[in-house]
Formats: sequence, structure tokens, C-alpha cells
Amino acid sequence: MTKPEIIAFDRNARLEPWEDFPEGEIVSGTSKQNGLVLFEDKARGLSAGVWEQGANESRWIDYPVNEFMTVLEGEVVIVEEDRTVSIKAGESFIIPKGLRCRWTQPGHVKKFFVIHDDASGLRNQGPLRTIKIDPAAALEPSAAPPPEMLISGRPVQHTHQCFADATGQLDIGLWDTTAYHRKLIDFPRHELMCLLEGTVEFEDDQGRKRRFKAGDTFFVPMGTPNSWKCDGYLKKIFVIFQPKG
Repeated sequence: MTKPEIIAFDRNARLEPWEDFPEGEIVSGTSKQNGLVLFEDKARGLSAGVWEQGANESRWIDYPVNEFMTVLEGEVVIVEEDRTVSIKAGESFIIPKGLRCRWTQPGHVKKFFVIHDDASGLRNQGPLRTIKIDPAAALEPSAAPPPEMLISGRPVQHTHQCFADATGQLDIGLWDTTAYHRKLIDFPRHELMCLLEGTVEFEDDQGRKRRFKAGDTFFVPMGTPNSWKCDGYLKKIFVIFQPKG
């Protein structure tokens, strides 16, 4: 059986026409959309990829999924019952499932996305808000990999949690590390990584290497064989899905 591989996200990937949004969901503007799913775990309701749409404004909705997004082009304005949040190109944000809001965009928008279509029936703890990720947020010390997993000395690492969903499977935040080299493992979770600083090199069980640098976004599916090597400081946004059961 073929093992999964790391998936590089390309903002210029060729997108395909998707089914139009239902007319009843759109107040004004276009209901047409294009997208490309780059990763999907249907059994767990997880998908990730690229999406675009022209200017439009939605009706009030209870947001139906947990979704992480990085805006690549344009501006998204989320209208909540008591405030408005603007997210522009280069910024990342999270909409928790159940948030009462309206999605508006004054022009064309393109984004990377990770969606968890949670069918558990559990509710996210409130109050629910659009969460705009601040790359400069303060980080707290976190546990480094155990010595038996390391080829190098132990790094110093920190994290900041921005969101955890009701199921305890989806975890989104910031993480940094000093230089280290980890042994080859089969990756134990699904994870999207958006590198903010530094570079990292992965090597799979066939000796093939992949290198990513600040500004790159990529997805590591659960079960992907890889080692990790970064020669200096690295910081990233992470979107982790750790299945339970």
C-alpha cells in the first residue's frame, strides 16, 4: 500500500468550477465559486485546499463547519452580531462552527482552507468569535520531542493555542523551535503548516527530500514517513487534526 506524501500548497494552482452557492444564501454578488481539494479524509470530515470567489454578501448564517483560512488575495469581512472583523491578504483566521455571522467580500477573494465538518453534534464553547491569528502573540514553553526521537540535541520550543474544537481533535495555533533533527517516523496526525520564519527539510523512507521556507504552506497527512531537520529558528502556524479512535 502506498504511503501518503507531503502536499505543497500552490496559490497559483488551477482551480475547478464548483457547484454554485444556493441563491437563498447570497444577498448580493456572485454565487459562483472555484476550488481545488488538495487533501481529504472523508471518514473524519476533514478537507483542505484552495478556493476563490468574486464579490458577494451572505445572509445571516450559523457557520456550519470549523474552518481555518489564509487569505491570499482580496479581503474578507465577517459581520458578527456585535462587531465586524476584516481579514486581508496575508492574514489567517478561524471561524468556529456555530458562529452567527455574515460573510462579505467587497471583491475577488482567494484563500487556502482547512475544513472540519464535524458530525459529532457537540457544540464549541462560547462565546464564539472570529479568531484572527496574530503571528506576534506571546508563546508559552512547550514540551520538546523525547530524546529517543532526536538525532540532535533537544530544542527549546513554545506554543500558543488559538482554537480547539468541541471534539478535542482540531487544534490551531502558533509554534516555534530552535534547531533540531528528528528521526524518521510515520507522522501521527494530519497537519497543515504555514511557515512564518525559518526553513525545514523533510526526508522520507525512500531518501527523498523536501525543503520548505518562510511563506510556504504545506500539508502532512497522517502516516506520512518523514524526518524533520531545521538548522535554525523556525516559527509556524499549525492546524492539527489528531483523530480520537
